Amino acid sequence: MKTRKRITIAIDGHSSCGKSTVAKELACAIGIAYIDTGAMYRATTLYAMRHGLYDGAEPDVEGLTARLSDISITFDFDAASGRNVTFLGGENVEEEIRSLEVSRRVSQVSAISAVRAVLTEWQRRMGSEKSVVMDGRDIGTVVFPSADLKIFMTARPEVRAKRRYDEMVGKGETPDYAEVLASVVERDRIDSTREVSPLRQAEDAVVLDNSDMTREGQYEFILDELRRRGLIED
Repeated sequence: MKTRKRITIAIDGHSSCGKSTVAKELACAIGIAYIDTGAMYRATTLYAMRHGLYDGAEPDVEGLTARLSDISITFDFDAASGRNVTFLGGENVEEEIRSLEVSRRVSQVSAISAVRAVLTEWQRRMGSEKSVVMDGRDIGTVVFPSADLKIFMTARPEVRAKRRYDEMVGKGETPDYAEVLASVVERDRIDSTREVSPLRQAEDAVVLDNSDMTREGQYEFILDELRRRGLIED
């Protein structure tokens, strides 16, 4: 299976709905690059937490903005686990950026206009010279509004919270489901109401509600869309 031309696939949607998992499998299947923009915002959030750039429960907007040029985020493929690994300043932070502490704060950092401007530029540069699958909140509306295929993924909040809860338990953590659900609902609120690049469905996006779908079903749904548009050949 391969692409017929250089293509850009944008997958947007709510938190914990499996965007990254499906995007990675899709990229591998059709032989193009995968870029996890959510990991970039999480890594930036972790940087802020580590450097005291939170004023109580709120990020230090001015302080973080002044230090954005100091942040280095890179990705590498780990053959052993079969997944992309996120590096912050050369350190593997893949596990740490998925913690509940980072999850609680990432929407606040993502709402900072200077952060979005810098990371959007990085993302456009990454996807400007090769075929990519990119997932996030504003890929099809802001980063690549002319993407060849836009998918908007969602699922019921309770379903997404259970998936996130199970993922954390699988890592040996002991989360409280009610706290995880509250975090998911609050993140939806912040992502959808922020002033800069709010989460919204692009007018030409295809909606994929995976509340009751298997991972394989989601994957085939997107492949069918690519075939229908003549973007891939088997």
